[in-house]
Amino acid sequence: MSAQNIVRCLLDEAGITYAEQSGISMANKPAPLYRLLVLAVLMSTRIKAELAVSAARELAEFGTPQKMFDATWQQRVEALDRGHYARYDESTSTALGKGAQLLLDQYHGDLRRLRAKVDGDVELLQAKLTELPRLGPVGADIFCREVQLVWPELRPFFDKKALGGAEKLGLPPDPDRLAELVEGPDLARLAAALVRATLDRGLAAEITKAA
Repeated sequence: MSAQNIVRCLLDEAGITYAEQSGISMANKPAPLYRLLVLAVLMSTRIKAELAVSAARELAEFGTPQKMFDATWQQRVEALDRGHYARYDESTSTALGKGAQLLLDQYHGDLRRLRAKVDGDVELLQAKLTELPRLGPVGADIFCREVQLVWPELRPFFDKKALGGAEKLGLPPDPDRLAELVEGPDLARLAAALVRATLDRGLAAEITKAA
């Protein structure tokens, strides 16, 4: 059972990024980058990833910092409720509004300005991201893990959850060694799949059997 076989089976079974699952067509453009950031905020809380994905889809109508800021608090709450994100709807609505204002004030609503500011420094990027309300270190990891698809200077980025999945599957729990197993653009897909292997007890066994 080779590492390449395991990775191939894993990508076939679970290699969809959370952004793609949320209906985000990732590109280095303001709107998809912001929608990814919103997804990272939603996934930061102790809630099932599927619910965060569903809520992110509902919030797509507020897909820029300006639209999120202009939306009423109640409109954001209702969108979150439609996505079954009811447990944290009110506090998250407040956080999204304040976060949108921060992005407008500091980066004119364009996360590419943040990218330019940190100039490839991952730790600085993570620190800047955690200035946003409700976006802690876990959320910053999620954003970096997914945005590496279009910000190649971050590659390879595998957070603790992804590395935990690698270990469960008998893959090297080391970012550089994992990066040798796929082409650069597939790193985000592999990272997401490894996270699913961490969260889904049956997935690792299924992949190991298939490989």
